Amino acid sequence: MDTESTYSGYSYYSSHSKKSHRQGERNRERHKSPRNKDGRGSEKSVTIQAPTGEPLLANDSTRTEEAQDDNWGETTTAITGTSEHSISQEDIARISKDMEDSVGLDCRRYLGLTVATVLGLLVFLTPIAFILLPPILWREELEPCGTICEGLFISMAFKLLILLIGTWALFFRKQRADVPRIFVFRALLLVLIFLFVVSYWLFYGVRILDSRDRNYQGIVQYAVSLVDALLFIHYLAVVLLELRQLQPMFTLQVVRSTDGESRFYSFGHLSIQRAALVVLENYYKDFTIYNPNLLTASKFRAAKHMAGLKVYNVDGPSNNATGQSRAMIAAAARRRDSSHNELYYEEAEHERRVKKRRARLVVAVEEAFIHIQRLHAEEQQKAPGEVMDPREAAQAIFPSMARALQKYLRTTRQQHYHSMESILQHLAFCITNSMTPKAFLERYLSTGPTLQYDRERWLAMQWRLVSDEAVTSGLRDGLVFVLKCLDFSLVVNVKKIPFIMLSEEFIDPKSHKFVLRLQSETSV
Repeated sequence: MDTESTYSGYSYYSSHSKKSHRQGERNRERHKSPRNKDGRGSEKSVTIQAPTGEPLLANDSTRTEEAQDDNWGETTTAITGTSEHSISQEDIARISKDMEDSVGLDCRRYLGLTVATVLGLLVFLTPIAFILLPPILWREELEPCGTICEGLFISMAFKLLILLIGTWALFFRKQRADVPRIFVFRALLLVLIFLFVVSYWLFYGVRILDSRDRNYQGIVQYAVSLVDALLFIHYLAVVLLELRQLQPMFTLQVVRSTDGESRFYSFGHLSIQRAALVVLENYYKDFTIYNPNLLTASKFRAAKHMAGLKVYNVDGPSNNATGQSRAMIAAAARRRDSSHNELYYEEAEHERRVKKRRARLVVAVEEAFIHIQRLHAEEQQKAPGEVMDPREAAQAIFPSMARALQKYLRTTRQQHYHSMESILQHLAFCITNSMTPKAFLERYLSTGPTLQYDRERWLAMQWRLVSDEAVTSGLRDGLVFVLKCLDFSLVVNVKKIPFIMLSEEFIDPKSHKFVLRLQSETSV
């Protein structure tokens, strides 16, 4: 018995002495001031030297091969998140179907580009061929044209140049997206141009080539008339493709199905698929990024309340599932009086934790930015601190704020949107442009639009357009269509802008006259 008590006392004393020894070493290291090579105690400052001639965040081989740790709050190496999605057999089948659809879309895209290119070459080579074929085939029989033809040559050359520039600006643009159907007006214009050029060729072959017309001036004027007609068709294309949709005619309300966030946009006369494309372009810059982790708490709370309910059937076994569901809903409604208190205190506690960790993060970032000082050219020779480029400076001050930033991102459920590399790039960008700590923290303290985050973390490769009407039909009042992706959907409701009756009322400037009525009780 004495031996056991002696052993236990010795173990307690040894463990206590070890803890005291560790605490003493930590205190000595904490109070020990850093010293430079000369032996004098000084505070180390990080001085920034702006790079010249090379990009700030060059993706060299050494930076791309950096490995990231799972707990960068403790090791300050990386930020990681957990996946919120699982893949089933249906998802795999849908992904394979989407891949097959994407292959079809690529073929259709290149086919349309090929047809447009061939038709464009035919349009621009036709007037030149009209002028060159008669001198090549029957030069000796042509009548001399002289100065008139030379003036027509110059006129046609400048018109073709203007037509070439206008066609390049209007039609040859980088395609922004793959739409399910063709653009009706553009297809009609291509058909119109094709029929127009073919009709000119038929008339040219019958009236000029077969008869070997000797009036070369008339042939040149015929080619110039073709170029003039093509210019008018280009003007028609500008009206149909660009000017027609500028006047606002409809107001579109876009609602995200998961959290109810909505925006309003004004559109002109557009088809459903083109309106959906413009809605998606505005969605990525106007809507805050979709965060499924914010909806997890409410779903967990509802599941927890429903899990505590049991339904008993006193009449014996029955297959009446509707009655059981109604009983569970009624029981959940009776428990609602006590659940709202729990929700209130949970939200209050969450807000308190967010404010507390936000304050710690702000203080940590401000203290880290204090040690940064831009080095001017005349001070490079006498700089007491270490000279670094912005990337090295960001890596030097990041560990002091990493833990506070990680805790804040975890509390606000944003940790899966920010990797350590993206944070270092943003920090180096802020250091290079002499931004304040508040400017650096703005990205993390408030949820930004979808385009603000890394492309591979938000970009949906394919959206599905669901509509009761053909997607090539135009917008109308009361129309509703849905844009679906993997996690959520955008519900679009179309309303026509009402007709406004504005009347005028004239007020004579001479009628602005007033009389001051004084009473004995007033102080005037």
